[in-house]
Amino acid sequence: MAGFYRDNEDLRFYIERGIDWAPLIELAEDGYRAPGGFANAGEAVAFYQETLSMIGDFAAEEVAPRSARIDRDPPRLVDGEAVQPQGLVELMEKIKALELHGMSLPRELGGMNCPLIVSTIASELFARADVSVMAHHGFHGGIALAMLLYSIREGSTTYDKEKHQMSSTRFQKQIGEIMRGEAWGSMDITEPNAGSDMAALRTKAELGSDGVWRISGQKILITSGHGKYHFVVARTEPDAGGDAQAGLNGLSLFLVPAYEDTPTGRKRFVKIERLEEKLGNHGSATCALSFDEAPGELVGKRGEGFHFMLLLMNGARLSVGFEALGVGEAALALASAYAAERRSMGKPIDRHEMIADYLDEMRTDLQGIRALAMYGAFHEEMAQRLFRALTLYVEPGTMEAERMRREMKGHQQKARRVTPLLKYVAGEKGVEMARRAIQIHGGVGYMAEYGVEKLLRDAIVMPIYEGTSQIQSLMAMKDTLGGIMKNPQGFVTQMAQARWRSLSARDPLERRVAKIASLSFGAQQHLLSRTAADKLRSVSHEPLKDWPQKFLKNWDPKRDFSLALLHAERLTRILTDQATAEILLEQAQKFPERRELLERFLERAEPRARAMHEEILTTGDRLLSRLHGSEAAEKKAE
Repeated sequence: MAGFYRDNEDLRFYIERGIDWAPLIELAEDGYRAPGGFANAGEAVAFYQETLSMIGDFAAEEVAPRSARIDRDPPRLVDGEAVQPQGLVELMEKIKALELHGMSLPRELGGMNCPLIVSTIASELFARADVSVMAHHGFHGGIALAMLLYSIREGSTTYDKEKHQMSSTRFQKQIGEIMRGEAWGSMDITEPNAGSDMAALRTKAELGSDGVWRISGQKILITSGHGKYHFVVARTEPDAGGDAQAGLNGLSLFLVPAYEDTPTGRKRFVKIERLEEKLGNHGSATCALSFDEAPGELVGKRGEGFHFMLLLMNGARLSVGFEALGVGEAALALASAYAAERRSMGKPIDRHEMIADYLDEMRTDLQGIRALAMYGAFHEEMAQRLFRALTLYVEPGTMEAERMRREMKGHQQKARRVTPLLKYVAGEKGVEMARRAIQIHGGVGYMAEYGVEKLLRDAIVMPIYEGTSQIQSLMAMKDTLGGIMKNPQGFVTQMAQARWRSLSARDPLERRVAKIASLSFGAQQHLLSRTAADKLRSVSHEPLKDWPQKFLKNWDPKRDFSLALLHAERLTRILTDQATAEILLEQAQKFPERRELLERFLERAEPRARAMHEEILTTGDRLLSRLHGSEAAEKKAE
């Protein structure tokens, strides 16, 4: 079996040519001054290629053959401890021997010092073989990296500017334990009746007279929650009485060890109440946990829990994009192989027009999603690396510091733009492609023997966890329309430029990309214009002198943005096609061989954008009228 890296030409394009490695590696290697580091970017990229090729081979040859066995033998709760399937235990021992838990950790801590984007790409390779293995492996190095990131953010990591290396970091002992494969961790947020609504979290942390924080409450749906180290979001400030923002400001973050191993046995501070029985991802333990005055360490300051959680959430959502790519690649590989062998009506079914179209669309979708994923991961990491440099070793107040701060903000804006779009499209398409692979297999696809039904079971969670597709849509809509309200002149300029390029650009592909942008801007303009018009009508009966106060300040997002809320998912689809087309156009302008991909993508994206634009402009009033009528009736009844 060919390795999952070596057989993927599109993935190799990014490593060999598509990623702008130079600025990222320079930051990772501290300007090539760090001891034991690479001498130049070429050396570093060659090492990344070797590493990913090795991981791709390992995923294909070691992980994939064990996937069915792991799926049939999920973790079990025995005497209060999670017992993992033997297949997963064997693989984790091999991963530990390869020292992959420290891929993106600094050399000072014993890691490989690879950019995080290399680890994230590795997650695609693992997910193509088995998403449970990918998830469990990810909660080793990922949690260790979170410990380092949080320590840097709170100022408890020191850096020797003369030696160009990290001197110490707060969680160094725990990081070493994880890197050695002796422990792993989890991020504990979700509670009963408090999923996406973090302001409703009720787990409490109280500071004892002995100076120790103690955490009490329940957490559910915690991936790899049977690990030792738990980052727990808990309430330290009083309930805000329904004020959502104040409720979020009352949350803090803690590192809680779930147990301590002693000579007489294991002493637990966090109880595993149950292991969830799930539709898919069977090898990955999903836990319900209870905390009863479990001791924990405050991370950062009181009230920073929500902010600290968001630092990981962006990366987690990008990671889901790469995970979905892995599942999609597995679906395409299985469907293509079966369609090439299965004959019907005198020829292989991949020669039948509909099946050929299915496979072509899957391939195009995967390449479009990967373009979006690579773009988001690159800019997110550049922002994180620049922050690390500014915090640890760049002299504040210098011209260099100001330059880096401006660059950091630019990278943050680019990553923020595409992260919810990637999470949305990758999660939705992951399910669609797994479902399509079953359909191409026909009746045998419904059988466990062929492995495609497992892909669908594993994929269905991707539009759900790390923020549902609907949450991503609301985020994208809020950021997009909020940006227009902050800079309306800039939006008008962008819209005019897109229209001009759609008519006058010399490159026909650029004209087509600009047309999608024009449809996107038109949908945005319609939603904002309707929102403003509806708001103006609502204040028209008020005295004219009160209009500025009523119109400009008293906005109720649930009422005043109802049309935008209704169409948030449709807007997200247009925004996604616009962003992907623009990224692929930039690639095509640099690398002529990428023009064929852009042409294939536009063939699919253009009719989608026209359809979503039409729906946004022409639908919604009937449903909103009914909803608002029901709300008015309920208020009258009260």
